[in-house]
Amino acid sequence: MRLRSGIGGLRRAVWSALYRRSIPLGDHGPIATFTFDDFPRSALLHGVDIIERFGGHATFYVSVGQMGSVNNLGEQCHQADLQALFARGHEIANHTFAHSSAQRLPFSEFEQDVLHGGQALKTQPGVSPSNNFAYPYGEVTLKAKRTLSGQLDSCRSTCRGLNGPYVDLSLLRANSLYGDLKESASAKRLITDNLTCKSWVIFYTHDVSERPSPFGCTPELLQEAVSYAAKCGNRILSVEEVLSELSSGKRIDTAPREHDTLYQDCKIRS
Repeated sequence: MRLRSGIGGLRRAVWSALYRRSIPLGDHGPIATFTFDDFPRSALLHGVDIIERFGGHATFYVSVGQMGSVNNLGEQCHQADLQALFARGHEIANHTFAHSSAQRLPFSEFEQDVLHGGQALKTQPGVSPSNNFAYPYGEVTLKAKRTLSGQLDSCRSTCRGLNGPYVDLSLLRANSLYGDLKESASAKRLITDNLTCKSWVIFYTHDVSERPSPFGCTPELLQEAVSYAAKCGNRILSVEEVLSELSSGKRIDTAPREHDTLYQDCKIRS
């Protein structure tokens, strides 16, 4: 197990070091982004209101080929769900068409699935998808990172950590948000570190329910993470909003909160 973990860590370090497409975060942080992969319907039914309660928008990475199906994450989204989310200001982004892995297919086939997924999203009525992407299973290859970087605005990984002071658009770092309230401490530590560094923290999860899959979270955990991020002075923005802000330099203001100062429980580490 230790050997496998060490190899995985080395692989992620190589992914992060090579073929970077870096832009400065500047003084835009701290920012927190909450993303939902695959888009199970429960993320809409039990997650979106939590994000909106704190003036934020989320990013939903969708595999169109899975729409309307049922799998281990529960019922997947419907076409009307995409329209409803987009109308409420949330981001619809690409997660391949068939939820394929960059490490399990020849690159040419994987690339076609990425392109197919993006095109399929564009055909959905009432939706204007972004050109952002997340790797299914978090599985990356150097060839995929190098090649897709020129075709997509960003590619999100599952490599843990914070984004900044330079943001690698070819491999955005992101952190899992799985389980129930017992898992809130690690999320809060990341949010506190994000405040200290004035960086950009991205979280990802899948389904949101009282009995989530191993790859989802409870509404209570999501509420705890989003509220803590907001209380600590993070703006809650989608990936698309952050990249638009970095490109234009125009700051996006989220809805005002009851308190503009930091809560006492958001302690900055020295």
